[in-house]
Amino acid sequence: MEDKVIIRTKNVNFFYGGFKALTDISMDFQSRHVTALIGPSGCGKSTLLRLLNRMNDLIDGTRVEGQVLFEGVDIYDPKVDPVDIRRRIGMVFQKPNPFPKSIFNNITYGPKLAGMTRRSDLEELTEWSLKQAVLWDEVKDILGQSAMMLSGGQQQRLCIARALAMKPDVLLMDEPTSALDPISTAKIEELIQDLKKQYTIIIVTHNMQQAARVSDKTGFFYLGKLIEYDETETIFTRPHVRQTEDYITGRFG
Repeated sequence: MEDKVIIRTKNVNFFYGGFKALTDISMDFQSRHVTALIGPSGCGKSTLLRLLNRMNDLIDGTRVEGQVLFEGVDIYDPKVDPVDIRRRIGMVFQKPNPFPKSIFNNITYGPKLAGMTRRSDLEELTEWSLKQAVLWDEVKDILGQSAMMLSGGQQQRLCIARALAMKPDVLLMDEPTSALDPISTAKIEELIQDLKKQYTIIIVTHNMQQAARVSDKTGFFYLGKLIEYDETETIFTRPHVRQTEDYITGRFG
């Protein structure tokens, strides 16, 4: 595994109007690692995730201080195109959100917008993306049918395939299994392990066992602050901060 830092946040503060949702967050995210963000509801994990690909720009009255560096470039620099950032840093949401289109059109929607037009290229990309998301064998004969007829777990893997079709460097996942049954959850977790050979993955999860299973590093957040950030094994077995230990052992949260 490479230990190259791909995303770095430096002294980041984030505001929704007058409310300070994140305070002084400095973190390094390593290339081709899985980083889990854990902590009680409302502690800033999802806010931080959306900050990393400028999804918070879509919310009125928000403000960022500090730097978010992606491969050394501050993504909040006025010269940086947020659309390009979102192409390179893909996102998978909590609830599967396929477009009400065919499976094929779900995968090819973004690439077509980006200028890919040849049918053979689109077909190749569709097969590649669905294979990456371990969904190809289940849907290869129904690509023309609506994505809405797939099960929840299949829909979520389709959303992962759709993000991968844009050939991102980083995949952000905001509680990607919280709406899924245990079998679908296990499939997504296996997929995450497989995908980290090629992608950097940052996952927000409420499920601490999941964080322990899938991630290399874990950051524990509380009330908008990063309390502790370390190797996952350290966080779960020998945390340095009492508050982390209390949260992990279920004494609060």
